[in-house]
Amino acid sequence: MSTPVIEEKNLTAADRCDACGAQAYVRAVMPYGELLFCGHHANQHLAKLQETAVHIVDERNTIK
Repeated sequence: MSTPVIEEKNLTAADRCDACGAQAYVRAVMPYGELLFCGHHANQHLAKLQETAVHIVDERNTIK
């Protein structure tokens, strides 16, 4: 069985939070797809996402 390749791409202003539609700063790659979160919703859900995500891209440090 091969390891899936995860394409590391930066989030842009066009990427929107799945919960509220604000600009996304966190991408959680799940076994079934990906979820995008703004800083607020990432803060709420990150602990749980870390338990199940295949990969997490966290760009909250770029929030101005």
